Amino acid sequence: MSRTSVFCYSALILILIIAFSVRILPMRWEIPSGTLRLNEFDPYYQFSLTNQMVEHGLLSPYYPEPGWINEQLWYPEGLDMSRSLPSLPMTAAILYNVVSFFGVNIDLMSFCAILPAILGTFACLIIYFVGKDMGGKTIGLFSALFLALSPSFLQRSSLGFFDSELPGIIGLLLFIFMFLRSIDLKRSLSSSMLYSLGAAGALAYFILGWGAAYFLVNLTVLFVFVLILLKRYSQRLLISYSVTFGLALFIATQWPYISLNYLVSSAILPVAGLFVLLCLAELLRHNISSKTKIYLTIAVVSATVGTVIIMWQLGYMGSIAGKFISVLDPSVRSANPLIESVAEHRISSWGYLYYELGLSILFFLTGLYFTMRNPTNRNIFLLIFGATSLYFASSMVRLLVIFAPAFAILAAKGILGLLTPFFTLLKETSMIVGKSKRRLQRVSKEYGVAAIALLFILLVLSLAFTPQNGGIPRAIQQAYSPITLSSGSLPIAPNEPVNEWLDMLNYTSNNLQSTDVVCAWWDYGYWLGIPGNVTTLADNATVNTTKIQDIGFIFMAPENESIPMLAQYDAKYILVFHTVFISQASETSFIAGPGAWGDEGKWSWMASISGASRDRIIQDGWIDETKMWTDENDFGQLNTQTGTWDWNSVGRDSTIYKLMSWARQLYTESPAALANSVYPDEVAVESSYFKPAFISGSEISPFKYGGVIPLVALYEIDYESYYNSTS
Repeated sequence: MSRTSVFCYSALILILIIAFSVRILPMRWEIPSGTLRLNEFDPYYQFSLTNQMVEHGLLSPYYPEPGWINEQLWYPEGLDMSRSLPSLPMTAAILYNVVSFFGVNIDLMSFCAILPAILGTFACLIIYFVGKDMGGKTIGLFSALFLALSPSFLQRSSLGFFDSELPGIIGLLLFIFMFLRSIDLKRSLSSSMLYSLGAAGALAYFILGWGAAYFLVNLTVLFVFVLILLKRYSQRLLISYSVTFGLALFIATQWPYISLNYLVSSAILPVAGLFVLLCLAELLRHNISSKTKIYLTIAVVSATVGTVIIMWQLGYMGSIAGKFISVLDPSVRSANPLIESVAEHRISSWGYLYYELGLSILFFLTGLYFTMRNPTNRNIFLLIFGATSLYFASSMVRLLVIFAPAFAILAAKGILGLLTPFFTLLKETSMIVGKSKRRLQRVSKEYGVAAIALLFILLVLSLAFTPQNGGIPRAIQQAYSPITLSSGSLPIAPNEPVNEWLDMLNYTSNNLQSTDVVCAWWDYGYWLGIPGNVTTLADNATVNTTKIQDIGFIFMAPENESIPMLAQYDAKYILVFHTVFISQASETSFIAGPGAWGDEGKWSWMASISGASRDRIIQDGWIDETKMWTDENDFGQLNTQTGTWDWNSVGRDSTIYKLMSWARQLYTESPAALANSVYPDEVAVESSYFKPAFISGSEISPFKYGGVIPLVALYEIDYESYYNSTS
């Protein structure tokens, strides 16, 4: 091997080691318990599918029809698990069976927790080859480095984040790599066909793994359309496009959830329209008269437009998926409080983009410039990829993960474009930069050394010392924090695991029946339903907006109005998550007041979401019109001086207020609070019909987590008292 190859592959191996290492840093908080857990909420849904496949077969969630209905989720109708995408759980189940076959003894949840770090590292390897095709090994290495330390991608591929973005990004990168090779005219037809088949498989894997496949499909359609406009059509383009999309859509539509309806959705129809346009371009290449070309073009365009109009009028054309529309037009989300309540659905501000990308933005901008200067097919694709993914990432915070690969490659091109002339200068004795009246002006090597040193400093500031984040590397900060369960769902990095949520889930799993219905805000549905092993009303799948509105009503209504709806859903328990902030009252005493990280930060969305169904709830007779609210402003107002919420009489009578304030009251009566002279900020009113069953966190020291007390409070619903006190 040449010295260059040794350096190149050594650097690549080092980058992959870094990529894997930073992704398993949260394991520090998992080691004390001896069990690896999943991060956030959705990964538990994916885990339940994987577990079903491992125990009952890969197709067991889908066949025999109607498939697996998980009756512990979305009670009473249950959650139809056959309406799930199979790429991630099927990949995990297959790999788990393989490692088990070779005698590796590991439990399934631990395997699923580690798998994201492995797949994230694999994605960094793929982008190396994509970048290498875009501009050589240097581009590939820098692309892999940027993707390895991209905060948005790192968050979605670190320990425990077992979710749909993983097959999405891997499918995206594999598709780009293979499709761009398939249309390369320098390759043989047989090689092109093989890459087309590979691109079809990657696209099908993406479609069956992540709903964001609409982006990749339409990105490719736009790219091929631009090639036609630039008069770069070739027969190879038609063949590759036809094989790739034909086979990919054939495979994807065999899945029950995708089905043939996918082909007539508004976001997929451009695939067929472009295929017709490619066929037209092929016909126009032949030696026919100009008059015939005009007639042929008019006929094809008219037939295509007419077909679309007829399908639309007859109702055969499906609408664009709601989430895809909401990304194209962010204003659509503002009209839906349920979507707006999710933090990752927010619009990305420019300040947030800088916080995410740092000084690397400079390399990205120069990369755009150098890419536009050399408009090859690959560079045209990269420009369109960069522009569209930046728009999507700006529209929704979550989609920064799609922008990460485009950013990595363009930033790599920017660095190489800036460095090339200075490396050239170092190889020369001097470099002519202009002419004076008497002699040539030359640049010495020192300028090249200074420029390279400056770029190195900028790169260090971007990846290893980030000014926008107080000096701590953004990637390290993103990785070196516990998973959500081990942090007690608090935005902190404690010295030891925060066990309050874990204790609650252990309590429900060991002391409640799996058929006991627990009403909680939908955020906690997967935790309660899967590791907590109880039956829940709603979760992050959000398949039933009406149910979520009803849960919002239950929490915001007075007890007398919420109990009948709880009875309709056969709820036996109700759960709230309340954080308490401990503040100094005097030299010897402290005050326990409401925090901002639990349901006290979510109740306003409960009010808005349930208020959006005001007319339905009143019409159904759940509450009198005079008592029904519209949004959170009916429950009080924000105190601009203190930044806290001042509840009015309506708010103080709500179920959520009573449950949270009583949990806080009970904490201040615990031995730990009394020993430290902690008093409640106000005397709470005990609920009449909700009796504390278990309050996790009620015995911890007030200062164990820096003055933050996470209380997970489970109340049993006393229907007997309610019925005895009402007619």
